Amino acid sequence: MQSLSPSTYHPTYNQMHCKIINLALPSIVSNITVPLLGLVDTAITGHMGEARYIGAIAVGSMIFNIMYWLFAFLRMGTGGMTAQAYGRKDFGEADLTGLRAICISSLIGLAIIILQYPLLHLVMWFIAPDENVTQLVYSYCYICIWGAPASLGLFALNGWFVGMQNTKIPMIISITQNVVNILVSLLLVYCLGVKIEGVASGTLIAQWAGFFMGCFFFQRKRREIPSDGNSRVSLSCIFESSAMKSFFTVNRDIFLRTLFLVSVNLYFVVAGAKGGEIILAVNTLLMQLFILYSYIMDGFAYAAEALCGRFYGAGDNASLKETIRKVFYWSMGLTAIYSIVYGVGGLDFLRLLTNEESVISASEEYIFWAILIPISGMVAFVWDGVFIGMTMTKGMLSGTFVAAIVFFITYFSLETTLHNHALWLAFILYLTARGVTQSVYWHLKKIKG
Repeated sequence: MQSLSPSTYHPTYNQMHCKIINLALPSIVSNITVPLLGLVDTAITGHMGEARYIGAIAVGSMIFNIMYWLFAFLRMGTGGMTAQAYGRKDFGEADLTGLRAICISSLIGLAIIILQYPLLHLVMWFIAPDENVTQLVYSYCYICIWGAPASLGLFALNGWFVGMQNTKIPMIISITQNVVNILVSLLLVYCLGVKIEGVASGTLIAQWAGFFMGCFFFQRKRREIPSDGNSRVSLSCIFESSAMKSFFTVNRDIFLRTLFLVSVNLYFVVAGAKGGEIILAVNTLLMQLFILYSYIMDGFAYAAEALCGRFYGAGDNASLKETIRKVFYWSMGLTAIYSIVYGVGGLDFLRLLTNEESVISASEEYIFWAILIPISGMVAFVWDGVFIGMTMTKGMLSGTFVAAIVFFITYFSLETTLHNHALWLAFILYLTARGVTQSVYWHLKKIKG
């Protein structure tokens, strides 16, 4: 642990840049590997010979995103509260926050497994994918569902590590997950011919491998935390009523905000599925470009989360504001690079994911939307990191609420004339509205420095 008191530690200009990069780079490496789980699955199914395999992975992955995103507070809330406790040097509370989040995530994961049949049938009824895709989706989901406790547990663990100013451990875990996923999936699909069940099994095994590794590092890190002399932690401490109330109060707004995120992402897939399996496949491939950019940008958002939470907890408002400025500088540079890369090589990237010429040909009409993804999304990603670290959850909720309204109004107004283009326009405006609303909220609530 660092020996300097957060209340008296004021990093210099260069030190602040170094801290941001030291936190962001491992997160970027880690987050690049997160979409690789989806990219590997998409690439493997994209070479199975039929577009329906791509659509099945899209729908199956989206179902788990819905389930897991609803509990995104397990990472966000844990990260923000841990970072603030770290800034106050209240290491006992940081420890309890991590244990509390892991216990809650385990209970939620077990509940998802118990309720898997009604949950999956309800979501599939709502999505109503093409008949050629439906059975493949069920085959995928009934295997991956057993990874729910591991996936949610990793949310809690990764949030805790970020709050403790350590992004290297989540990076190691993510790399390990992807190595396991790639090796197992390739073995099952190409050597044993298991096809989509093999892809699902590779994902499942990778999830549990990552969770067990996270638990190992969590326990080792706990032994390094300065102790107040009472190292015994009981269930009564973890589930103490006032602490639990505080935990869920902080996370209530994040949960509601996630509902709006889920509604937009769910309907995006639903609207694409209505256009047929080719449009569904096109949107799935183009969405990989958004996912790739968003996870890389989240590397700097995680840096903002860790540092803003730390400085906010320590009452160091000058360092807090300086962190925000510098994270925006780095993010604007990355955004410019990504827009250029997507404009020049977007279609070439899609060809790495599939050899289906019908899908590639259809993608040419929509590829220009990919150029707007980084430009429209950058501000929202940065503010998310800042607001999570400071637990300014109402600002996150407000931004997503307004953005969801913009999305649905835009799409339903233009669907009959622009068709799938209306869907992409609505999504771009949704990202933009999130950033604008959060910027307004910050300037109304900003901290005096």
